Amino acid sequence: MTGRIFAKLILGVLCLLFLAVLLVDYFVTRVAQENYTQNLVRQGAEKARMLAAAFPDPARLDAAQARVFERAADGRITVVRADGKVLVDSDADASQMENHRTRPELIKAFRGEVGWIVRHSATIGIDFLYVAVPIPEGAIRIAVPYSEISRQVQRLRWKILASTAFAFLPAVFIAALLARWLSRRFAAIMAHANQLARGNFRARLPLAGASEFGQLARTLNETAENLQRTVEQLQREHAELEKVERIRKDFVINVSHELRTPLASIQGYTETLMDGAIDDPVHNMKFLGIIRHNAERLARLTQDLLALSRIEQRRQKLEFERHPVNALLGDAVELVRPMAEKRGVQVAEESAPESAVAWCDSEAVSQILSNLLDNAIKYTPAGGRIAVGARPAGPFVEFYVRDTGIGIPEEDLPRLFERFYRVDKARSRELGGTGLGLSIVKHLVAAHNGVTRVESAVNRGSTFIFTLPGDESTLPEPQVNPEFTAS
Repeated sequence: MTGRIFAKLILGVLCLLFLAVLLVDYFVTRVAQENYTQNLVRQGAEKARMLAAAFPDPARLDAAQARVFERAADGRITVVRADGKVLVDSDADASQMENHRTRPELIKAFRGEVGWIVRHSATIGIDFLYVAVPIPEGAIRIAVPYSEISRQVQRLRWKILASTAFAFLPAVFIAALLARWLSRRFAAIMAHANQLARGNFRARLPLAGASEFGQLARTLNETAENLQRTVEQLQREHAELEKVERIRKDFVINVSHELRTPLASIQGYTETLMDGAIDDPVHNMKFLGIIRHNAERLARLTQDLLALSRIEQRRQKLEFERHPVNALLGDAVELVRPMAEKRGVQVAEESAPESAVAWCDSEAVSQILSNLLDNAIKYTPAGGRIAVGARPAGPFVEFYVRDTGIGIPEEDLPRLFERFYRVDKARSRELGGTGLGLSIVKHLVAAHNGVTRVESAVNRGSTFIFTLPGDESTLPEPQVNPEFTAS
């Protein structure tokens, strides 16, 4: 590629130099011809005046005398009367020559001026430079062969062409170096453009100072960086869309599965009752209890799905206000204490410092703590203990719910906050869980600009931890025209 570019550049330079030589030749030839012609005109006029001064009456010259003066003046001598009649000519018989009154150079001489012209001589058969000066009652004309001017011009022309060609040799050498330099940079730019065309947006051109090539390199590098960022953004968006699509499919499958079981149970026991079991006092209340249990499960599932949808689409308006941390903990404990006592589980509140406050939505925090405490109570056997508390953590407040329950296997911890994910699916359904509680917790905490994590080991209990803003500086930015965001 570099060789082709170099050849084109050097060929272009040589063409320009050749054109320059032609223009120099043209203008030098014209200037030289004009200069030589003007010199010969002046010389011819001076010789004609000298002849007129030497012979007061040039009309008395005879042909022999005219030839002598021709050799001395180095030009053909012609004496013409004012009416155009040729009186004497050094190279021809004057009596046989035509009238010269219409000759341009003689017309000017008859008017008292120096006249000259280059013309082909019909008498001699070659081109002459004719110079005529006025004399009394006529004019003297000297004719010099124009071929001498052509020879002088040709000699000067070849000398100038040779000098110009010799002077252009350094220019050709410099042009070759410049063409080599340009060809390398053009080749680098073309190779870089080819890399961009093939999708390699990480390719970069080396910067070459503040020259135009350096500016072009910086522009192309900036273009490559912009394209790279755009492609990476599109790839991330594509991956995110694929992730959203997988989540959507999994969501539909999970919802269908979660709905199918209670609906099938309701439908089956309802049909059994309609077929006559409603009159069976032994089984009818049992069947109605099963139907009621599954209906309540559907209601909880629907409620959790709607709540999760509102949170994910950010349609749940959160009112961030300053709340004492201990008040939030106390309200949550009082809400679940009856259920804990029913199951024989002790719930203890571990108070935070009295000055501890959280900037949050109290209803959302109540829902977070209720979900975590509800899970802890379900998976903690009778006689177990649950502790709920909080502690300052820099600009945030760290809440925790610790239980002495069955614990969670390590391999299940990374997926614990996914929708419909259950460690023990059979036990979770038996306890009435929907599989959405922890996902709701994660999204509500994220809406407060906080994070959620879990620490657990099998048969050693679990600790669920989340953070909330401790001052206004850590509150999330207000959302304008929010869109659906999957997690």
